[in-house]
Order: sequence, then structure tokens, then C-alpha cells
Amino acid sequence: MQQQQPPRDRIAQMQQMSGSSEFQQQQQGQQPGEKPQQMGEGSYEATKDYQERIGRYLEDADVEKDAENAKPRSEEEARELERAEREGQSHSKGEK
Repeated sequence: MQQQQPPRDRIAQMQQMSGSSEFQQQQQGQQPGEKPQQMGEGSYEATKDYQERIGRYLEDADVEKDAENAKPRSEEEARELERAEREGQSHSKGEK
């Protein structure tokens, strides 16, 4: 039994639409003209919020004190942090 394929003109239409915002909105369950809810790496709203929070932190926080508090409390903790860092880097596709 063969699987039925959509008509060729429908395939061409879908390929042409695949880059359009209207097609993407339809795929995400949105109505045409509705403001897209962009999430993830491409979220401009999240990036703006993050940048604002970082700016407020740097203005208000005692960065030196926070850095001091983040230091390992013992040699054992320092070794554990180093092991965790190596483990994380072993899964990374970037720098090692």
C-alpha cells in the first residue's frame, strides 16, 4: 500500500511559505497578524530583560564580595569543582 503524497503544487506552496512569518505562526498555532511569542535563543524580550537585570546587578551589588563568597571553602570543594568543570568540558563542542 502506497502512502498518498500531497499534490505537487501544494508541496511547492508549502516550501515557498516555509520562510514566511505567516507560515511559522500557523505552525505555532497563532492567527495571522497575531504578535509571535518568540522563545528560546531568539527571544529578543528575554535578551533585553537579561541585559537590564545584569546592568542593575552591576550597579547595585558588591561584586567583590560576591566573588569572595563564590570561592571554594576547602581544598576538597576546589577539587570537586575542577572535576565538574572537566566533566562539563568533555561534553562541550567548543573550547576545552
